Amino acid sequence: MFKKSFLIILLLVTILLAYMLIEPYWIETKEITIESDQIPAQFDGKKIIFLTDIHAGPDFSQERIDSLVNQVNNMNPDLILLGGDYVDGDSEYIKPTFKSLSKLKAPLGVFAVLGNKDPQYETLEVIPQYGLTYIGNKGTWIEEDGSRIRLGGVGDYNNGAQLPGYTTSVVSPQDFVILLTHNPDYFPQADKSKVDLVLSGHTHGGQVTLFGFWAPTTHSNYGNKYRTGVIKENNSTLIVSNGVGTTILPVRFFARPQIIVVNLKRT
Repeated sequence: MFKKSFLIILLLVTILLAYMLIEPYWIETKEITIESDQIPAQFDGKKIIFLTDIHAGPDFSQERIDSLVNQVNNMNPDLILLGGDYVDGDSEYIKPTFKSLSKLKAPLGVFAVLGNKDPQYETLEVIPQYGLTYIGNKGTWIEEDGSRIRLGGVGDYNNGAQLPGYTTSVVSPQDFVILLTHNPDYFPQADKSKVDLVLSGHTHGGQVTLFGFWAPTTHSNYGNKYRTGVIKENNSTLIVSNGVGTTILPVRFFARPQIIVVNLKRT
């Protein structure tokens, strides 16, 4: 009886461990609709794809990045936003990673901020070389047929400065404003009277969770509050992606890697 119970437990543990190694390759495409009367008619139906936390390195090869890029391009996005942690701290992977990311295609542009794992000097040097636009502590108008929305970003919450004024100082209450930040812990500080949508990653959805309900580690000062998903506060919406890569160990458990697809809808 003891031997049979031991073998059953051993089989279950083996299955769970195998699943934890498989899940990092099982990318989820998560679609979220953002509705607002501030979205101009010309942006109604526009598709924004948000990628974050690739963590290129020994556990996330350039071939996987190329596959990810092809998958995103096949979705025909109008705008692509990149949320940082492109590499897992090793600068030798920066150029190959952005060589692959340079193939991302979106008519309204591809914009990026940095994460806490990105070597800042080397990454900031490479981003424009490969045709992407760095938006950290900057703001720009995204224009379409005479209408526009505001896009901006801030520096990483742990390793950089956060200067949102470059995004919000020129907007009116009628403008639809998107802010890109690697770490969701910045959300409580965001000016929710001006910022409509915040996109972030960093948490990996907890990476290893209790069947998706709770994670012992989120890399957030707020525990599981901003771990993953859609959070609404004071007329502003935060979307936290699980990211696509892994950190520390190449495993996931009920925190599938994600490509976030944001569909804009005018109300």
